[in-house]
Amino acid sequence: MIEPSLNVLGEELQPCSVSPLTGFYRNGCCDTGPEDRGVHTVCAILTDEFLAMSKYLGNDLSTPRPDFGFAGLKAGDRWCLCAGRFLQAHEEGAAPQVRLASTHQRTLDIVPLDVLRQYAQDA
Repeated sequence: MIEPSLNVLGEELQPCSVSPLTGFYRNGCCDTGPEDRGVHTVCAILTDEFLAMSKYLGNDLSTPRPDFGFAGLKAGDRWCLCAGRFLQAHEEGAAPQVRLASTHQRTLDIVPLDVLRQYAQDA
């Protein structure tokens, strides 16, 4: 069951990316629900620095995995990140930019709005 599609600004959640197709539910939005234990709610514009950090921490997002229909991500792609990983990237100085209009309000349970605003591309 998907939670209400509202963004961190209290407005209707906007799509994050359909190419590559993102979101826990692979609907192009950073929607979430009880099945999404990783809280994939932050719409990020990926950077080489973030991708390298993520790979180092054990979540390789840049290597293609055709067996899973995953082409791999590159800098400039938009992707729904786990809120906890975004906060970790912020603390490590490697956080990517975000789209507030496409970041689900559930993110605010983990990442304060003032932290998100520091990286907002659409502020």
